[in-house]
Formats: sequence, structure tokens, C-alpha cells
Amino acid sequence: MVKMVANDAEFDEILKGAGDKAIIVDFTASWCGPCQFIGPKFAELAEQTTSDKVIFLKVDVDECEETAAKCGIQAMPTFKVFKNNSTDAVEEMVGANEAKLRELVAKYA
Repeated sequence: MVKMVANDAEFDEILKGAGDKAIIVDFTASWCGPCQFIGPKFAELAEQTTSDKVIFLKVDVDECEETAAKCGIQAMPTFKVFKNNSTDAVEEMVGANEAKLRELVAKYA
């Protein structure tokens, strides 16, 4: 399941409460064509991932501007992986490449 982050405070709260789980975040925008293409694939991967080691989040960069800025988002879609309550991503992938996204998810699941 993919959780849509409502605001910056909720993002920080999820990061803090994740423990040692990997958080894979899809930074997206409603007006972004490639985001619309890859979004359903991200949701599908989340549904297929039975591991409890991963949390899937979606952040709309227009609704959560502070989070997007803090995470250094320059392009959409950007996927970042966070671990251990840190706002520094351990991995990043930019673009709507389904094969690379599958590899990224598999690595942490």
C-alpha cells in the first residue's frame, strides 16, 4: 500500500516512526506526465511487496513544498530511499524507469 503524505509534518512523523524500515518515497506532481505513467507501477510494486521492511510513500511536491525542498527535489518523478530516521537519502533514482524502480524496491524488500 502507498501512503499519500498530506503535509510536511506527517512526512517527518513517518520518518521518525519507521525504525529500521526502508522508506521508499515517490516525489510526484499532478501536472507531471512521467509521474502519471510511473505512479500506478509504484502502487503495483507496493501491493506486490509482502516484506514488512519497506514503507511506500507518495509526496506531492506542490502540497509538501517544504519536504520537497528539504529533500533536494529538482525533477519529477524522483524516488528516494530513507533509513534510520535520517532525512539524508541512502539512495535516489530520477525518472520514470520501471525496470530501475523494480530493482530499487527489490533491493530494500
